[in-house]
Amino acid sequence: MKRLFLAAALAAVMLLPASSASASLTGEYARFSKCPFTNTSVLLCIYAESSSGSFTIGSKTVPIKTPVVLQGGLGGSEGILGPMNLFAATDGVTLSKSPQPVPGGLLGVTAPTWWPSILRELFNETINNGFTGVTATVELAGPASGVSLNVLHALEGNGTAFVFPVKVKLDNPFLGGSCYIGSNSNPIKLNLTTGTTSPPAPNIPISGNPGELEEPVLGVISLKHNRLVDNSFAAPGVNGCGGLLFSWAVDPFVNSILGVPSAAGTNTATLEGTTYLGNAEILAGL
Repeated sequence: MKRLFLAAALAAVMLLPASSASASLTGEYARFSKCPFTNTSVLLCIYAESSSGSFTIGSKTVPIKTPVVLQGGLGGSEGILGPMNLFAATDGVTLSKSPQPVPGGLLGVTAPTWWPSILRELFNETINNGFTGVTATVELAGPASGVSLNVLHALEGNGTAFVFPVKVKLDNPFLGGSCYIGSNSNPIKLNLTTGTTSPPAPNIPISGNPGELEEPVLGVISLKHNRLVDNSFAAPGVNGCGGLLFSWAVDPFVNSILGVPSAAGTNTATLEGTTYLGNAEILAGL
């Protein structure tokens, strides 16, 4: 009964004819300005902002301090009640690059004695100059089409809502500009749910929350205060840290600090915020 009610409520909000809209892309519609709603394959527009939560990968937990925004279009052969793939935002910024401070950074870390002297001196000089801070930025691993959303699962609080392959960029003057946990070919594969997880040990089940379903304006629904979780994923090791010249030495060093690679059941992702979904046909007619 709950499934039928949710399906009916979603269809009633999202399948209104475009001719019934008379607003412009301002107010509640403005957030969809980067959605490719003129693409006839796009059924829904999405704007999802995660304003809090955290990532635990290996031995490090990074709180979300800077909001992370996912935006673009959604479409799939099964319509709005089946899994839909993501279409990139029109400006190319499908997932905002929102650096999060890594607690502790490289404070108190010393260079391994087995490093070449030139590398040890470079690291120690960087640390001595106070550059101990490290930020972590979640990026899409590959094209936007690798992300999928099942709206009904998100509303029900059951099953996988988001399939989300990502990599995490680590930034620090010493680590260089290409230091990542994961890669396009070997991503961190998140299967986020608003329901309850079933992780391998030692993690225990945790629960998300579909949020509060509202219809702020015609053709738009919001899921406010929602919570997406996954603690069943594995995390690969780092790559590219220290640049091409020194990654052979720096990568294993950073792995040891972070505790990666880390097996499934030892990592956790929690994203809390609000998801907005808009009828692409209505938006295209504004």
